Amino acid sequence: MADEQIRRADAADVPAVKAVTDAAYRPYIDRIGVVPQPMEADHAADVAAGRVFVTGEPVTGLVVLEARPDHLFLDSIAVHPDAHGQGVGRRLLAFVDAHARALDLPEVRLYTNALMWENQRIYPKYGYELVERRVDGPYDRLHYRKRLL
Repeated sequence: MADEQIRRADAADVPAVKAVTDAAYRPYIDRIGVVPQPMEADHAADVAAGRVFVTGEPVTGLVVLEARPDHLFLDSIAVHPDAHGQGVGRRLLAFVDAHARALDLPEVRLYTNALMWENQRIYPKYGYELVERRVDGPYDRLHYRKRLL
């Protein structure tokens, strides 16, 4: 599994992108009281825009990225529950860093729901620092960044 490539998703991957995203985020619905935003994303549009990168055959993990003028925004990361503990998330986060560097962007930014406490343990292990907590509509979010200097 460690040698699986991460590649840009294509139109044929859209059903898998939706399935993996839904499987990864569904457990949070009851906890946070709303459907997590990645589940409501327009996956076909994100894939068509070249923002989605996948790994696995069949797809077991993915990231949705957006290059902004001063950073790479990690919009979503999803690993299918069946693939937990296999290093998929770690490889995807390493890919995000490499992609930001390839684009000559100095940092990666992301946010996570404050009630997704697992992420509050994971992201700092990979060099992310908490920047702020902000409520956006029904979402209570923790904003993180990772400087790549």
